[in-house]
Amino acid sequence: MDARAATTMNARTWGLLALLGIIWGGSFFFARVAVQHVPPATLVLLRVGIAAFALHVYVAGRFALYPTLKERWRAFLLLGLLNNAVPHMLIFLGQTQIGAGLAAILNATTPIFTVLIANRLTEDEKLSAGKIAGCLTGLAGTAVLIGPRALSPFTGESGPPLWALLLPVTGAMSYGLAATYGKRFRAVAPPVTAAGQLTASTLLMLPVALALDAPWQLPFPPMPAVLAVLALALLSTAYGYILFFRIMARAGATNTSLVTLLVPPSAILAGMLFLGERITPLGLAGMALVLLGLVILDGRALARLRSR
Repeated sequence: MDARAATTMNARTWGLLALLGIIWGGSFFFARVAVQHVPPATLVLLRVGIAAFALHVYVAGRFALYPTLKERWRAFLLLGLLNNAVPHMLIFLGQTQIGAGLAAILNATTPIFTVLIANRLTEDEKLSAGKIAGCLTGLAGTAVLIGPRALSPFTGESGPPLWALLLPVTGAMSYGLAATYGKRFRAVAPPVTAAGQLTASTLLMLPVALALDAPWQLPFPPMPAVLAVLALALLSTAYGYILFFRIMARAGATNTSLVTLLVPPSAILAGMLFLGERITPLGLAGMALVLLGLVILDGRALARLRSR
């Protein structure tokens, strides 16, 4: 496949991108179902552990998997901490109090924090006027979503606690750090990076879950929660990574990043259809601002408008 073909978005690739948006949006729905019966630390362990096992089976030792794990184990531990263990834990804790749709909207700020962190920590990804405008627009959307709860002591506003809203945003910051740190894995085969970080995060979460939850003492969850855990691990994580890398190989990283725009609507729809969740007008306004910020950050839509 030549470079030009690798960045082409044909109908099949758009279909795969839409499927990935549904799968990753579904992760917030599955987590909301599971976290009602499985404590967050144990849920993170199950998600990354089952997904790691599935990816090891999928890779089957190809791409120099095990020599790479041995050589880069420290780097994988840090990547697993930033990209899996910490953000998953924060998001699941938040989802004990907030719905799937709202968690997905708040977590959609990940590219915004990635740009801000890369500006600070790298030499080749500095802020431009367009990036600044996109970040400010997206952060304004976050303020719209969180602001009423921050002012609730003065206004008497009811709703989820402020800490539950801040946790997915903090998780997005961790994802932003992971995206910047993950650049050092460019020479590693993508399936190896996925398997490596999930293996590392499993090792990191095992003592945490044992210490916090004593999972051997927990009652066995009902079947809907069991199915949600399996879907979260196998569909949204293991298969989600495989699909992500397949799209990236076909269409390039920039086109693949468009999935960020598809995740919140997917999570909102799943929450409304299956959990009876409702998004307030203020929530819709916040989501619109966050997504507009992402469009501005992407830059291509604005470039097309200027060229007309």
